[in-house]
Amino acid sequence: MDRRSFLRATTAGGAAAAATSLAAPAYAQGKRTLTLVTTWGRGLAGVHDSAQYCADQITAATDGALTVDVKAAGELVGAFEVFDAVSAGQADMYHGVDYYFLGQHPALSLFSQVPFGMNFMEYANWFYHDGGRELCDELYSIFGLKAFPAGNTGPQSGGWFAKEINSPEDFQGLKFRMPGQGGQVLGKLGASVQNLPGAEVYQALSSGAIDGTEWIGPWADEKAGFQEITKIYYTAGFHEPGPNLNLTMNLEVYESLTPAQQTIVEQVSRASNIWTMSLFMANNSAALQRLQSGGVTLMEFPDSVWDAFGAAAKEVMEEPMGDELYKKAYDSYMASLESSANWGSRSEGAFSAQRNRVMGL
Repeated sequence: MDRRSFLRATTAGGAAAAATSLAAPAYAQGKRTLTLVTTWGRGLAGVHDSAQYCADQITAATDGALTVDVKAAGELVGAFEVFDAVSAGQADMYHGVDYYFLGQHPALSLFSQVPFGMNFMEYANWFYHDGGRELCDELYSIFGLKAFPAGNTGPQSGGWFAKEINSPEDFQGLKFRMPGQGGQVLGKLGASVQNLPGAEVYQALSSGAIDGTEWIGPWADEKAGFQEITKIYYTAGFHEPGPNLNLTMNLEVYESLTPAQQTIVEQVSRASNIWTMSLFMANNSAALQRLQSGGVTLMEFPDSVWDAFGAAAKEVMEEPMGDELYKKAYDSYMASLESSANWGSRSEGAFSAQRNRVMGL
């Protein structure tokens, strides 16, 4: 029995009935409300905005034939429960980052973010033009899901620390919030890694339950208020150079939509991808200046720490290779990354370095 059959057979009666009714082809003929759950607390800067953007644009583009109702984390299900809820038909779609769900399948990391992985444009190239989309469909269909890239935060910061990091040994025993394979890397360095949803991070840092955290970047971090707790901020991180956020639908719900509605969902997701990326880019620089003016010390990890990150990342990335689908997706991902990086370093990378030198940026 495959996972989709298992979920349909074992979901509690009410949820099973809901999934059955959602799948009925006639359901697409009239107006309907789709429930979108998220991994984000309501109001979390940028990421909740991205989910709301998707909902509003789908509602508008379908002229109300589809009304998308956003339920933030905890309002219907918890942040880490959205994958199962949509897979089982208890909700219609979710917006989130899928490294939260590596327990479901390790290949989900490749469709969210991996250490030293792709930036925004490199991921778009892989997904739309270099085999990523087909692998995404293969993976998510196992769980009865259909996923679309629908947001990107751009490069994420190294994080907030109670003390400076001068060597890899400084991670020994450090209680640090970092999900996904990035967190597994810190675990290799001896950190006690915590996987907390965004809405819980401030309290954990404030209470001393954790010694440090990464979140997103200057704008979202400032909004979260981490500068009220510590003033040590590492601006560059290894773990998320371009994390992909997905809008993921229950596959049976998606297939019950009209072809036009399916196209709208896909195109809104693409629009949200660039809209979200530009939202963060538009706000990060000014926020960073405010943080610095407010007494935050901007730091960079020393080379010895970067080297330790890199060595541990290679171990983490290789550990799931026994899974056939992970290996297939990983090989495709890395081949595309090598191709994109080869051209990017010789074009945009070289240009950016010279532009910043010549223009004094």
